[in-house]
Amino acid sequence: MKKSIIIGSILAGTAVMLGALNAHAFKVYFDSETTSSFDTGVRYQMYHALVILILAALSGKMDHKKLSTARWLFLVGTFLFSGSIYLLCAFKSNGIIGLTGLGILTPIGGLVLMIAWSYILVSAIRIKKASHNV
Repeated sequence: MKKSIIIGSILAGTAVMLGALNAHAFKVYFDSETTSSFDTGVRYQMYHALVILILAALSGKMDHKKLSTARWLFLVGTFLFSGSIYLLCAFKSNGIIGLTGLGILTPIGGLVLMIAWSYILVSAIRIKKASHNV
């Protein structure tokens, strides 16, 4: 699952970068509430980057199509959830918009992430045990 390793690594690396920017550079622009919101986006991005990397390790345990579907659900959910938080924080710090408008993308992203986790659960339940006669 080369794609999972690449995608997971990119998401993890950008989460570290965004977290560092939030801790140092963005504090000039963000109030404490906005900083906290941005941190939530970074944290969830890192969680799901790690999950995508774990999917690569599961490549011998689960069907390739199921892993690919899960990877894309996690990727889309992360972009919608964390990405919308980043945009909302940027817009809020510039006085462009409040927490409306793009704010609907955050719960949609959360829903996609929940669907991805449910997909992994159902896929894991359906894994057939290999019979080992000892």
